[in-house]
Amino acid sequence: MPGFELIGKEEQQAVQRVFTQAGGVMHRYGFDALRNGVKPTEEFEQAFAKRLHAKYAHATTSGSVALKLALKALDIQPGDEVITQSFTFVATVEAIIDAGAIPVITEVNETLNMDPRDLQKRITKKTRTIIPVHMLGAPAQMNEIMTIAKAYKLAVLEDACEAPGGMYRNKYLGTIGDIGAFSFDFGKTITTGEGGMVVTNKKELYDRAREYADHGHQNNPKLPRANDSRRMAGFNFRMMELQGALGSAQLKKLDYILKQQREHKAYLKRKLQGISAFTFRDDVDEKGEIADTLILLFTNQKSADVFTKQLKKNGFGNKNIPDAISWHYAGTWNHLLPQFKQYEGKNLMKLWPRSTDLLSRAVALPIMVKSTKQQLDKLVGTTKAICDEL
Repeated sequence: MPGFELIGKEEQQAVQRVFTQAGGVMHRYGFDALRNGVKPTEEFEQAFAKRLHAKYAHATTSGSVALKLALKALDIQPGDEVITQSFTFVATVEAIIDAGAIPVITEVNETLNMDPRDLQKRITKKTRTIIPVHMLGAPAQMNEIMTIAKAYKLAVLEDACEAPGGMYRNKYLGTIGDIGAFSFDFGKTITTGEGGMVVTNKKELYDRAREYADHGHQNNPKLPRANDSRRMAGFNFRMMELQGALGSAQLKKLDYILKQQREHKAYLKRKLQGISAFTFRDDVDEKGEIADTLILLFTNQKSADVFTKQLKKNGFGNKNIPDAISWHYAGTWNHLLPQFKQYEGKNLMKLWPRSTDLLSRAVALPIMVKSTKQQLDKLVGTTKAICDEL
């Protein structure tokens, strides 16, 4: 965490190439006489698909839009129910609502991802799609989720916005279900400033997502763009070529980013083993997760609050938990959920008691790519000293 740590000459050169080789064309499509055959966003898509062993990838303007495009590709209709988890960025549920669907929200378990047992309880005749979220780069329990989806004949959209390059049992996150969504905003593992990607192995889903993102254009090679064929309404969610250029440069650094993060997290976890004040988040595939954070689960909320306050006094921050939890927990979304009957007039914090409990006593330590051993040791020493006082 995150790609902005490594922005440098490679990204500058990639952007400059748009002007020196692609005729300065920043628009995703057309202007073929000017661009000299250079198409940075298409190059990024192809490289990203290859990196994840997927057949198709389509770049878009944000991870939030990637989720929306995926739901459009799955032909989600008004009144359909889409199930996701309580701990996720608000965009997951915003995308469901924007598609006209009804968000149904599950508890998380000690993985801090979707609880498969609770998922099964919430399926109804109106359920169309399940959206597990690989929150903070750690894989959800995809075997169990896919088994449930298959039994009920439901589509699976993986929200892998925080997990590019992560794996679950030797399969890349975002490629296990029917379709996956990724984010490249400035705080993500790799960044294009803003941006996202839809990934799938199903051509029809890819075509529908791509068309919707381009006003319905099918980009028929037999027709000029001005007379292009179309079969559906769309909108403009096109990634521009400058972002595509940045994406390719950042993607080349992904392996290094993951290597550093995994090494740093493993080091911290070894050094912090045995402290009685907390346990670690459950990992369903520790080798596969991208090691974006190290999450500590304290015995109670008071201890977590004291720890966080003292951590800040010593110059260390946290990531999303607890500082930005209101943007990442459905129990706080009074601005969003009460429009639906099942949430109207309810105390949202009580609707997912297990999630509320787990998240209230969790603290996420961010893992930085450029951290030195000295900095990691200082964090370890600070953590131990605070916990001794607890």
